Amino acid sequence: MKHKNNFKRSLLAVAVSVGLTITGIGAAYAQQGGSIKGKITSQQTGESLAGVLVTATSDVMPKPRTAVTKADGSYNLPLLIPGTYQLTFTAKDGSVHKKTVEVLLDQTSKLNIAMTPEVDVSDVEVITITGSGVIIPEGDSALTSSVGAKVVDSLPIGQDYRDLMKLIPGVQFSEYSVLGPSGGGSGRDNKYGFDGVDVSLPMFGTLASEPSTHDIQSISMDRGGAKAIGFNRSGGFAINTISKSGTNEFHGSVEVKLQDKNFVADKDDADNTKYDLDKSWITANISGPIIKDELFFYASFYRPEEKRVNKETAYGEVKDYKSVREEYYGKLTYAPTDALLLNLSIRTSDKEGNGLSIGALDADSTSQGSIANQDIYIFDGSYIINDYTTFEFQYSEFSLETTAGPDTLFPNVVPAIGASLDLANLDQLGLFRVPTISDDPSVDNGAAQLLIEQYGYIDENGVRQGGGAIGGHAQLDVQNFYRDSFEMSLNHEMELGETVHYIHIGYKWSEGTEELTRLSNGWGSIGFVGGATIEDFDNGGVPVYYATSTQQMSLLNESGNTVSPIVSTTESYNFEINDTIEWQDFTFNIGVLVSKDVLYGQGLKENPNNVSGFELAPGNKYKMHTTNWSDLIQPRLGVLWEYEEGSTIFANYASYNPEATSLARAASWARNTRRTINVYFDQNGNYIGNTEARGSSGKFFQEGIKPRRIDEITLGTTKSVSNELYIRAHARYREGQHFWEDTWNGSRLYGKYQSPFGGVPDDIAEKGLYIPELDSYRAEVGGSSYVIAELDGAYTKYYELNVEATYQTDRYYLNASYVWSNYFGNFDQDNVSGTVDANRFIGSSLLADGRGRQLWDGKEGKLLGNKPHVFKAYGYYTTDWEANVGAYFVYQSGDVWEKWDGSVYGYSSDTIRYAEPAGSRRSPSHWQVDLNYTQDFNLSDNYTLRFRADIFNLFDNQTGYSYDPYVDSDTFGKPRRLFSPRRLQLSAKIAF
Repeated sequence: MKHKNNFKRSLLAVAVSVGLTITGIGAAYAQQGGSIKGKITSQQTGESLAGVLVTATSDVMPKPRTAVTKADGSYNLPLLIPGTYQLTFTAKDGSVHKKTVEVLLDQTSKLNIAMTPEVDVSDVEVITITGSGVIIPEGDSALTSSVGAKVVDSLPIGQDYRDLMKLIPGVQFSEYSVLGPSGGGSGRDNKYGFDGVDVSLPMFGTLASEPSTHDIQSISMDRGGAKAIGFNRSGGFAINTISKSGTNEFHGSVEVKLQDKNFVADKDDADNTKYDLDKSWITANISGPIIKDELFFYASFYRPEEKRVNKETAYGEVKDYKSVREEYYGKLTYAPTDALLLNLSIRTSDKEGNGLSIGALDADSTSQGSIANQDIYIFDGSYIINDYTTFEFQYSEFSLETTAGPDTLFPNVVPAIGASLDLANLDQLGLFRVPTISDDPSVDNGAAQLLIEQYGYIDENGVRQGGGAIGGHAQLDVQNFYRDSFEMSLNHEMELGETVHYIHIGYKWSEGTEELTRLSNGWGSIGFVGGATIEDFDNGGVPVYYATSTQQMSLLNESGNTVSPIVSTTESYNFEINDTIEWQDFTFNIGVLVSKDVLYGQGLKENPNNVSGFELAPGNKYKMHTTNWSDLIQPRLGVLWEYEEGSTIFANYASYNPEATSLARAASWARNTRRTINVYFDQNGNYIGNTEARGSSGKFFQEGIKPRRIDEITLGTTKSVSNELYIRAHARYREGQHFWEDTWNGSRLYGKYQSPFGGVPDDIAEKGLYIPELDSYRAEVGGSSYVIAELDGAYTKYYELNVEATYQTDRYYLNASYVWSNYFGNFDQDNVSGTVDANRFIGSSLLADGRGRQLWDGKEGKLLGNKPHVFKAYGYYTTDWEANVGAYFVYQSGDVWEKWDGSVYGYSSDTIRYAEPAGSRRSPSHWQVDLNYTQDFNLSDNYTLRFRADIFNLFDNQTGYSYDPYVDSDTFGKPRRLFSPRRLQLSAKIAF
């Protein structure tokens, strides 16, 4: 009550009225933080007060920032690191007033003060108001919201960056580990920022697996209505975070968190499967000044670990599963002057897993492992040129290098065409699958029995049996992702007549690369044929006894060399200009983002004398396709009317061209020479011959195709009911068009084939071939009969009605949101294979591959992610006894699915061949409650001990989802996945 009493004693001398809002700024300070702005007026007359000195100080800012109010009483403090700030207002008469306010990522805190400066200065007290109040994301047409470290720390969220998605109002709750949640579009079109760095995977648009949440300072969540600020091209939602920084005081902490396998409920399946993973997390950090008021440091360490005791296989004991990741992070914050702020950070992470997967009939040596190394380097800065102009820049490098493959390697076995198999050591050449006795009379069962006696496992009766596997896992996949990026922006404030303009100009360049190497471990997979006939292989009369499936990248060619990795690159250039105009009670936004995208493949080079424009050039990097500036114009328009203080109506139009695409690899000519090779051997292991397994190859692009585009219209209103309660409601419409896919060049000419939907529509059939000259192109350079085409009539539509409310006091925080939506169309980018939760090619999937998979084959209907009702509520309460109680609740409709049946089209393969309109069926709705309790004990003035318990899915509601659509499957119509069971995490932390 101390501050309230001070206020009462000073009320006769000074009248202070404070109004605080948070204005969404799109991503004006996407890499740096937020800002504070407002007006100071006279309490008595209402007139603007000029010449008031405003000083902002914070423990996260090395130096204070100052501003002086202009003639209209306004002030602006830009480029602030997210955190808690104390604002000191010093009037011309010497009176001083202070206010504590929180600055959030990508938000502007708007703080207006009304006061009476005409007093006897000797009687004036310094008034400090430390009210919390609700942080109000108003004043902008964008659907942006932000939360700070207090909210993140106080809620039962989880340890992974992916867990932050559960906080985004209106966005679906998801437990997929790869595919992002749907937020009005494809889960592959979301954007994920980590300290402003794009950590989505190049080529796939999904989130990199390694980011975590342990040192996040603030989160910004943008669902739509973007300005031309921050280079937002997301077709879904965009999320960005900023990490913690050092301060002028030394701080540190160490935390240990445990989730024992006995802390997790049994799985609600037919066998009541017991959870068998032990998980632990160790987190430590230290921060402080290197040079007081000038140079700060922050460093952290993070070590999650998973362990499991693996069951014995038919061959006996096997190694246990273990996965360990060690992440180190360091950040320097340097302010050589009041106007210049620089940040340099390095985040490096190494993860290794062993014993990940071992078959029940396989030897221990066949187990698989994995390695993932992630590095993020960032150098950014901001400079306040003068009271009206600021400059920002950021350079970043992101890399994720992954290897998945055998725990047991055979590096000395180098396969080569023409070489022989060492039959005496099949368990040292790759993965050998021990044969069983065959009913086929053409198979030499005598030879098979000898292999069983040598390599088979011993059953309970002491008899050798076949059917298992020995050696080492067959394949080594090395998949590396890189993204380099540079961006800069200039922001300028100017007055023209009765209007104030906030002009933003920005430029961004980025290059995303994937390097893919698929190698065989030794000869790869080795199988016993036993003299049986091999289809489509002329053996010259020599019986085939053994066959290997070997990656071409591992095979030595006639020159003694191997095939180089597939390198695929996308390069993007972006320019944006935005003008936010304030006039009376209106705020207008006029902006445009213009982009250029270039795809690079391998295997060709330009030849203007050829019809195709290319000639073969193995290993050469070539410009595959360019989408020019004129095709990537993305306007951003908005208007907001504050019809009374704290109440607004807004409207917005925005257009987005998502940049995520897999075509740099999927259409590359490098795929022609990087296939799986089947190699055949006789009874003595001598080479007979080889064939290429079926695979994809390079593709040409249809002329004149337009890039996929999302157009969006938003109408909404906001209301500040009180200093603690804020409400926002909006309606939103999104439409997607111009979708690309690879499809057979003659798909439009299939005609009226066997189909419950009638085959090719007449208006599409009239258009003929996608590329009439394709045969001439292929005669020069080869390539596929499939082409990259803009599918006729492809579209998505999304309608949304949303209401959300935020209530906040000193002790309470609550955010609640409800959204009704309808997501439909005929192009489902997320439902293109039997496994949804995986990295799938964008622009080159099974969609439109043959009869039954075309858009006219029942693809129109409800799309994956169509969940009409989503309600979320989360918040926390701080008690009198140094404790915190946090809660999270979600209810959402089930997802849609439909029956897949290839037989209705005359095919045996069912995959994405719909037997009924898309989304004809729906899985059950899901709800769950997560809770946590945190208790602090002050050991001394400097040390605090914290105990915490988090419980997820309190009522153990394991709703099924991802229903099996295959009509020929024994599990048709049953869920293939369940929401995770109830689980408890306990932690202890000591901090100073």
